[in-house]
Amino acid sequence: MLHGTTIIGVKKNNKVALAGDGQVTMGQNVIMKHGARKVRRLFKGTVIAGFAGSVADAFTLFDKFEKKLEEYNGNLPRAAVELAKTWRTDKILRNLEAMLIAADNENMLIISGTGEVIEPDDGIAAIGSGGPYALAAARALLNKTDLSPKEIALTAMETAASICIYTNNNIVVEEI
Repeated sequence: MLHGTTIIGVKKNNKVALAGDGQVTMGQNVIMKHGARKVRRLFKGTVIAGFAGSVADAFTLFDKFEKKLEEYNGNLPRAAVELAKTWRTDKILRNLEAMLIAADNENMLIISGTGEVIEPDDGIAAIGSGGPYALAAARALLNKTDLSPKEIALTAMETAASICIYTNNNIVVEEI
């Protein structure tokens, strides 16, 4: 399920925070888990990534993405493009239902299975069912407050959790 979670990334003043909720939903009406960890550190802790979508598919993508990061010595844009190419053209991978947000100190990218690698214009990226709510909250906070990226991401996630039934308040935040 591509829409069953919320992940938000916020970049500001050379800091990046990525936040995700912990809810795992089975179908339309059963919450299977409250404390899943959908945001994690990759490549020696220099890259943070979060996923929305099928958990098994996302773990497969995390594994493939980490291998690409190793192959390209932590070069996030290159690893993301190579993952997107592989994802789009591989018969098995192209059926995976997930999206990723990945960030390092210089870049934040949304990576999709249809081959897109998108760098947001404003330093904010959001995916999942609560993504639009978190995105709106983060944009308002980024432009009108002095909050840190971590504080903005956390507040945006809390806003999304109060609106989206597929997003909970068990929030994990990683920052670099």
